[in-house]
Amino acid sequence: MPLLEPFAEFRHNGVVKIHPEIESTPVVPVSDGHTRRAIIQLLLEGPITAGQIGERLGISAAGVRRHLDALIEAGDAQASAAATWQHHGRGRPAKRYRLTSAGRAKLGHTYDDLAVAAMRQLREIGGDEAVRTFARRRIDSILSGVSEGPENLEAKADRVATALTKAGYATTTTPVSGPIHGIQLCQHHCPVSHVAEEFPELCETEREAFAEILGTHVQRLATIVNGDCACTTHVPLDKPVMLRRTARTEATTTTHQGAST
Repeated sequence: MPLLEPFAEFRHNGVVKIHPEIESTPVVPVSDGHTRRAIIQLLLEGPITAGQIGERLGISAAGVRRHLDALIEAGDAQASAAATWQHHGRGRPAKRYRLTSAGRAKLGHTYDDLAVAAMRQLREIGGDEAVRTFARRRIDSILSGVSEGPENLEAKADRVATALTKAGYATTTTPVSGPIHGIQLCQHHCPVSHVAEEFPELCETEREAFAEILGTHVQRLATIVNGDCACTTHVPLDKPVMLRRTARTEATTTTHQGAST
């Protein structure tokens, strides 16, 4: 039996409607089955603690762990130790839970066969370019209006995450420091992952759209299609500055060389 009932739309917009800005909004489960489905939806967002689930759903830690234990026993969820940067306060770091590949597969992809058949016909009729054009128009439609608003990179990345979440991708943004300073755009669910396995154009044009909207080079670090728990895209915050400095340096060097000649 699927973890969640199948949805009537190809994009499965009803799978997840959660955004970081409203994560404190309580969800009141009506029954045990509804509680399990609500927990599964939260696990889609990525690693989350039992305490955070309890706060979001307004249920006891014992009740949350009962459902998590059942999901783990069924092979649908897994627990992992928290990273050092995720540990706040004293005491042992709380475990983080997330869906496994098997659990994600049980969410259902009702219209995948139909979508794949349609894409194959499109390729047969119009070739690879027709598939790319369709894929690009699809992501452009999802991200329409994202360019409107503050121009700083962080704000634009947040707007991209919001648009993707509304389309069923359960997307979050996470700042990253150190050698890879920037923002990681994480899509914790992909409603078309099974179709993208045969048509990587869906992933390729998505990355291209991100780069154009954000105005900087972006790099895919992981994808659900390849078996990862999320599609992670790294957005470097200092890349545009480095490029401008390089351009100025080259211009200055050319000027000095000309003067020396």
